Amino acid sequence: MKHFSTHSFVAGFMLGALLVGAWWFGSDNPPLPFRAKTERHSPQAPAPHSDAVSVADQRAGSEVVVDSVAVPPPGAWVTVREMNGDELGNVLGAVRVNGPRNGVTVPLLRATVPGFTYAVELYRDDGDGAFDLSTDSVYVDFATGAPIVARFATSD
Repeated sequence: MKHFSTHSFVAGFMLGALLVGAWWFGSDNPPLPFRAKTERHSPQAPAPHSDAVSVADQRAGSEVVVDSVAVPPPGAWVTVREMNGDELGNVLGAVRVNGPRNGVTVPLLRATVPGFTYAVELYRDDGDGAFDLSTDSVYVDFATGAPIVARFATSD
């Protein structure tokens, strides 16, 4: 029986890692349920429709009512964000849901203004139980790979 040297093992491991890396980074849609934290979602067109969140246009105010959130346990953070043109802006409020829910009320740090567009976006908690835009990852639709974002407008 032949014994392989440590050098052969290391060389084989490095070759395998190189092939996996080439496949991974060459793929258009790597099989991850989240996006890298350094990416910023800035849609150029409306996000594809997702049944994971639904929100209707509503009156401006200090809270937003999200019609439904359809995510499995352990749930997600439901955030309300300003829109700067087609780009997502500041987070105005966030509330945690532990699974599917209807009529989710999100209290806001700053009220919405009539005549503007806002967005509801879902995030996965990083395990600390507190919402943090820099550490929690964007929740994506598994069918499309797109972040789950639903836009709505405000009125008087």
